Amino acid sequence: MFDLSGRVAVVTGGNGGIGLGMARGLAKAGAWVAVVGRNADKNKAAVAELGDGAFAIQADLTEKDAADRVIAQVVEQGGGIDILVNNAGTNIRRLPQDVTDEEWMAVMDANLTSAMRMSRAAYPHLKASGHGRIISIGSMMSIFGLPLSPAYGASKGGIVQYTRSLAVAWGPDGITANAILPGWIETELTAGAKRDMPDLNDRVLARTPQKRWGNPGDFSGLAAFLASDAAAFVTGTAIPVDGGLSVHG
Repeated sequence: MFDLSGRVAVVTGGNGGIGLGMARGLAKAGAWVAVVGRNADKNKAAVAELGDGAFAIQADLTEKDAADRVIAQVVEQGGGIDILVNNAGTNIRRLPQDVTDEEWMAVMDANLTSAMRMSRAAYPHLKASGHGRIISIGSMMSIFGLPLSPAYGASKGGIVQYTRSLAVAWGPDGITANAILPGWIETELTAGAKRDMPDLNDRVLARTPQKRWGNPGDFSGLAAFLASDAAAFVTGTAIPVDGGLSVHG
């Protein structure tokens, strides 16, 4: 039920952080994983760790035609696509009154538009597989607000609504679409937040019932589950992975 042997997965931003954690789970379950990332050295290291069958595609998904090129390359090398993980993203921390048009669009293009383009390009191949799976990474900012994350929060809220639209539109095609909402996770992005907010660590630990930060490994099992036949009737959901943060009063 949880076996992904013979299935082809694409993980954007899969060369580090949450993306690599999810790629590890998919690979361990037997999937053939294509890692998509901008940094060639990180791509190479991720593929070496994931082992046989994994390969990398260097691409900047904010470029308009990048998604079509990536999907075409995956299909050429893997023969099709069964699983798409939309994880690539970025953040620019600004108060709402200080966000420029260029900064707003940079975050939207990386976090939301890239997910739309990748999903659109992958659609015919996911449909042809008969068991297509889309997993997109939202955030606790999909449901909470922070003063320094207006563009990031808007993009991640959009991920949840886009996921719901895909679930309804593509359900008849045998495709499921779900979102994961990470809490505070130890990644390169949150390292920057720690530098900007010296008291952040204490605040996170105080609000998180499990009294720890998450790590990329916390996403491995959920990725494998949502990609598997065990989750064939799970679609349109937004699942927090946050140590209880989102339910803490």
